[in-house]
Amino acid sequence: MVDSVYRTRSLGVAAVGLPDQYADGKAAKVWQLYIGDTQSRTAEYKSWVLSLLKKHGCQGVLDVACGTGVDSIMLVEEGFTVMSVDASDKMLKHALKARWERRKEESFDKWVIEEANWLTLPKDVQKPGTGFDAVICLGNSFSHLPDFKGDQSDQKLALKNIASMVKPGGILIIDHRNYDHMLNTGRAPPGKNIYYKSDLTQDITTSVLLVDNKPHMITLDYTVQVPAEQSQEGCPELSKFRLSYYPHKVDDFKELLRNAFQGKCEQSVNGDFKSYTPGQVTVPCYFIHVVKKTA
Repeated sequence: MVDSVYRTRSLGVAAVGLPDQYADGKAAKVWQLYIGDTQSRTAEYKSWVLSLLKKHGCQGVLDVACGTGVDSIMLVEEGFTVMSVDASDKMLKHALKARWERRKEESFDKWVIEEANWLTLPKDVQKPGTGFDAVICLGNSFSHLPDFKGDQSDQKLALKNIASMVKPGGILIIDHRNYDHMLNTGRAPPGKNIYYKSDLTQDITTSVLLVDNKPHMITLDYTVQVPAEQSQEGCPELSKFRLSYYPHKVDDFKELLRNAFQGKCEQSVNGDFKSYTPGQVTVPCYFIHVVKKTA
């Protein structure tokens, strides 16, 4: 019998609002393991992010894709005033745990963590004055937001709301995978993945969903071998879960960002946190957009 329903996420995940693809809790735990050592992960881009924030005189930072807290922790440790939000309470549990364990450190005691939805961000987050010095959305997080309506209206609204959190003169740092390459070749770029540092055995199956002959969604089915000492069951297990992403092309996403800032911005695009030139020999795994609000 053929299953006529194409599942875009793991069972148990909400289908309304901003979907929490980690709602079953188990995926959030395995994802933390899959990321691997957090300091090893952030070492790949820490100096780039810190130098950019210091260059623009940033102090107050809003992390709109906190997840388990990897990037927020990096910034808190460096003395930034950080507010972290995420739509997944299961992911935030890990960030809250990290804050509790280091609560005696003044910077962690002041770290604000809240649950918030990109589609209702102005209601969920009280911005300081005219906004935050910087807003970050890293780890391919924004691509989690689907386009169920087929007109990208939710994505446009989310970016507009995120842009509203940036003060004039402030910056937004947001990234996504190199979907241009994935759509053109059917596979991820051959380079090293800058975000995932785990040595757990894994298998990832990629599927592209077309609607009206246009790329509409990319789903990744993860199979991760979790060792006994890290398993919730106390024995080795294979953990399987599915995550879905909207395949943003770099030029299209740049235009979405420009419209979110109503054209009042300066934009640049980097590849894997390095200077990027379209058509260059080295194919980046990720594109990182930096947008400065000019008014």
